[in-house]
Amino acid sequence: MLINGLQKLTLLDFPGRAACTVFTGGCNFRCPFCYNTSLVLRTEDQPQILEEDIFAFLEKRHGLLDGVCVTGGEPTLQPGLVDFLLKIKDHGFLVKLDTNGSRPEVLRKAIEAGAVDRVAMDIKSSPERYGAVCGVRNVDMGAIRESVDMLLAGTVDYEFRTTVVRELHSERDIEGAAEFIKGAKEYYLQCFRNEGDILGGSFSAYNRLELEVMLRAARKHVPAAQLRGVDD
Repeated sequence: MLINGLQKLTLLDFPGRAACTVFTGGCNFRCPFCYNTSLVLRTEDQPQILEEDIFAFLEKRHGLLDGVCVTGGEPTLQPGLVDFLLKIKDHGFLVKLDTNGSRPEVLRKAIEAGAVDRVAMDIKSSPERYGAVCGVRNVDMGAIRESVDMLLAGTVDYEFRTTVVRELHSERDIEGAAEFIKGAKEYYLQCFRNEGDILGGSFSAYNRLELEVMLRAARKHVPAAQLRGVDD
């Protein structure tokens, strides 16, 4: 496991839980609006945290933390991921896994092993626009579809989410993304935020009124869709 970061407390990343967040290095996507560029392109320049240091930290957090979020980068690229997640479970913590859904075989292994309690999967855009938004020319939509269907089957708690960027997403794109996950129990349109470590390009956010128009489009296929991280 290549671990490049640890956020010791989050009340947002794992809904309803006090958690910490473990950041893995490396990603197979190149989303131009990504705000974790250092974890995607410059992992060798980042501090590396040993697994044993993570578990030593967790040992001191019993009764204070409920769960651990594992994010990236793209965690499913990491060899030994499922064993790492199972060890977190053995320490008495819930596990939330963030993924782009590009490696359904790893996701399936984690779910079947009982290594995850919740999965958050990014839906980058409509299928027609996926490659442009995730920065991969020949993105394997079959793999993405397999991961979506796995979560829709309901064997593990899940959410889908799309970070909406003015320069990359139209109302039509959002409706197409929602249609791709039609019937999902949780789908969030997240407001883009420039955190200062953007992979490439100059991007901006839609305002609340504009996002509410997109939300209505998404709700044609996912009635439960909600906005997240939008300032009033």
